[in-house]
Amino acid sequence: MQRLSTEIAVIGAGVIGLSIAERLVAEGHEVTLIDPGEPGMAASYGNAGTIADYAVAPVGTPAVLKNLPSLLFDRNSPLSIRHSALASLTPWLLRFAWQSLPGPAARNARALAGLLAGTGKRWKDLAQRCEAGSLMEAGGGLYLYQTEAALAAAAKEMEARRAYGIAVEMIDRQQLAALEPRLQGMAGAASFTGAIFLPDPGRMMQQIAATVLRRASLVPARIGRLSRQATGISLEGRMTDGRTLHLLAQKVVIAAGAHSRSLARQAGDRIPLDTERGYHVEWDMEELPISRPSCVTSRGFYLCPMQGRLRAAGTVELGGLTAPPSPHRIAKLVEGARSVFPDLGEPSRSWMGFRPSIPDSLPVIGPSRGGADVLHAYGHGHIGITLAPVTAEIIAAQIRGEDPGDFAAAASPLRF
Repeated sequence: MQRLSTEIAVIGAGVIGLSIAERLVAEGHEVTLIDPGEPGMAASYGNAGTIADYAVAPVGTPAVLKNLPSLLFDRNSPLSIRHSALASLTPWLLRFAWQSLPGPAARNARALAGLLAGTGKRWKDLAQRCEAGSLMEAGGGLYLYQTEAALAAAAKEMEARRAYGIAVEMIDRQQLAALEPRLQGMAGAASFTGAIFLPDPGRMMQQIAATVLRRASLVPARIGRLSRQATGISLEGRMTDGRTLHLLAQKVVIAAGAHSRSLARQAGDRIPLDTERGYHVEWDMEELPISRPSCVTSRGFYLCPMQGRLRAAGTVELGGLTAPPSPHRIAKLVEGARSVFPDLGEPSRSWMGFRPSIPDSLPVIGPSRGGADVLHAYGHGHIGITLAPVTAEIIAAQIRGEDPGDFAAAASPLRF
């Protein structure tokens, strides 16, 4: 048995937990990170590496709602559901459908835009503090469109993004060829000229973790029980060496991603959190066919020029935490990548991870209904890596007893 105490316990050492810990130790707090795995090596490692400050559109929109049945039950759709999980997912899906109506969808887009404003600068500042500026690229990113009709429709959508201050330029087939000569079969693209890219998210996570762990402690454990006591918040769990952990903290930040729902319930909050299963496949290669992350919008995945490898990452599969990876989803990513680059051979590796997903596409950040001694920081869906420094800023302000600003209110757990 291991008994420990700390001022602030951060449950989860993904990019959200690491960013929060980095901010808190810089402000002089005693911090203990708790995670059964290597810091930053789960969903924070396996993503598309894009700092997507342009991702102001929620997953749920009127267009998605119109096509929701066919999207969910078509095995080849970029948004699908494992049939075995349908019963447990029904409450979440009903909330998602409501949030996809015109009014809620517009409100969610405004809230996302507020949270995403300035994320590029915040990431540059975080990387500088962690001596990791060389692990970032500022070459922009692309949304690719295969038909003239899709390109024309996208031009209207991008006008709405410009209204939120997003720098985006519509480019035609010839302009795209000048940027990325090996991208074939595209009518054009939306070019997000200021977007930042992490060509090796795993290395970035390791660098942030190394910076944090100079001043914070890491306990390799999975927390199963959280309870409020007269002397603080009691956490109980199992360490990776088999010992029982009892940890007493004055404050707890739940940043366990897709594993956060049970802990939130024990803190007194019913959060409609469920799990998106994200996939990637990679091809090792010395000469990469593209120079910036490029989203094949019709198929819902990114082609990412990672360090020494091409990564195809994305699609959404609603299916919980326990089912094995879907060979079909992996095969669809391979098929999609080969539709752009036909000469790709067999992938070097594949991966699956868990995204914490909320029906309104907004994260859950802020104090528990039961008291400010427990704070939530999860549910970021596809933009966890993007919003990590913003989330850390909000949590640090709330721990100081300050108002983090209007942009944080939309993410409050009290909205449920």
